[in-house]
Amino acid sequence: MSYLQNKVQSFNANLGSVAGKISNKRTVAPPPKPTASPTPSAALDSSKNELKRKRADLPHVPFSQPADTGVGQHIMTQVTYAIEHLKKRDEPQTFAAILEYLSMQTREESYKNALEKILIKHEKVNYQPKREGHPAVFSFRPVHNIRSAESLLRYLQAQHTAQGLSVKELRDGWPDAEDTISKLETEGKLLVTRNKKDNHARMVWPNDPSLNFEIDDEFKAIWHKIKLPEPAALADELEKEGLIPANKHRITKKPVKTQEKPKRKARAGGKTTNVHMAGVLRDYSHLKK
Repeated sequence: MSYLQNKVQSFNANLGSVAGKISNKRTVAPPPKPTASPTPSAALDSSKNELKRKRADLPHVPFSQPADTGVGQHIMTQVTYAIEHLKKRDEPQTFAAILEYLSMQTREESYKNALEKILIKHEKVNYQPKREGHPAVFSFRPVHNIRSAESLLRYLQAQHTAQGLSVKELRDGWPDAEDTISKLETEGKLLVTRNKKDNHARMVWPNDPSLNFEIDDEFKAIWHKIKLPEPAALADELEKEGLIPANKHRITKKPVKTQEKPKRKARAGGKTTNVHMAGVLRDYSHLKK
């Protein structure tokens, strides 16, 4: 055998041994383990936990309270605040003073101009334009421009009717009116009606002194000599004089009588049968025990 053949045989032998080693080192990857599908209860618990996490991340908002929509920033809300401020102030206020009360000095000019135009045209506001040496001012316009006892008496005496004046309307521009009314009532200058619940003044009228006159003592004595009957006998005394209460002769409906159906009388005795066989059949009733 030549040298070349020996080399070829040795190469093939080495090649076979190396191939065997490589095949032995190869390993098959194990199949993936089957994962169990989650049960419905486990899926429900996981969803609840996720929902709790989401709720925990949200800010706490009390649902019983309305959402913050910028209350107080709306222009009509500021108009209401401004009118209440003018109502409490006796002297007129400039627009700059109103803006300072509302803390609106830094707002844009368009907003300030809109607020000023609304106040100028508002029915509860008196507007006095700018004059020489005097700025434009705003003041509250009450239902009645009455703020003192003198102006109240003057207003009531100038009335052409006896309608009177509502104290509620009077307090619209004069919050302390009731104290003055009580004082004038004590002095006999006013006639006042009051609420039964809280004894607050309700309506006022002028008390005309010319209608006050003295009654003679003789008539007072005659008046006090007249005795009224006792409350229990008062109804009888009024009936004797022909004064009958309105509910005395009420028309009462008579109850309608329903006619009852006559009951059927039960037949006397039991059911009789075989009458036609009376002469043929024999009677064995005496044999009964």
